Amino acid sequence: MKISVFDIPEIVLGKHSVKNYSLDQADKLAKAKKKTYVQVELFGADAALDADAIIVLKDAKADLILGDLEFVETRLSKTPPEAEKIILEKIQAALEKENFISTIGLTDAEKVVISGYGLFTLKPVVEVTKEELGDMGTLLARVLVESGFISFLTVGDKENRAWLIKKGTSAWEAAGAIHSDIQQGFIRAEIISFTDFIAGSGETGAKQAGKMRLEQKEYIMQDADLVNFRFNK
Repeated sequence: MKISVFDIPEIVLGKHSVKNYSLDQADKLAKAKKKTYVQVELFGADAALDADAIIVLKDAKADLILGDLEFVETRLSKTPPEAEKIILEKIQAALEKENFISTIGLTDAEKVVISGYGLFTLKPVVEVTKEELGDMGTLLARVLVESGFISFLTVGDKENRAWLIKKGTSAWEAAGAIHSDIQQGFIRAEIISFTDFIAGSGETGAKQAGKMRLEQKEYIMQDADLVNFRFNK
């Protein structure tokens, strides 16, 4: 995941591991040689248009909004097609009220119409304060949640690991987050919810309690699901 940091020198750019409470708890019950958190990469403001999310200080959010508003007003002045004009006016009204574009509920079809525009706040924007910068682990975890991401877990002898996916991702799509071969050969997903895993004191107890489910491709992954994918090799 790529995150753009807007002019916050206190934040060190580069790769960061994101602490995960669920993985920490699962790791206590399913010991492995290695524990791997989700990694994100932080870039500067110049990478904002290619990022999955943006971090900005609360008192600097106006810069992002003004940049988008200027673009929209310029585009409207060029008399765009009616369908585009309606969407732009909807965006303009939101920006004038200091709302980010990502919060106004544009449909997928509307997003397609403006997909070629360099609009900053069409992406998830997370506002932070100076006080939050001292705990990057907590801050980045919040960025993931507010940007619409969740994690699923895999546990085993070699590695206990959290995998980052968008909320609403199917089991078949989640398999691809691990490896394309697993996705292509997908048979079933063995799922244990995090709550059931903890209640059963681990995988064995959860299975004995009948809490392991076999789900098909269409299953929508839930945060902290523990998963083992069955697939044809």
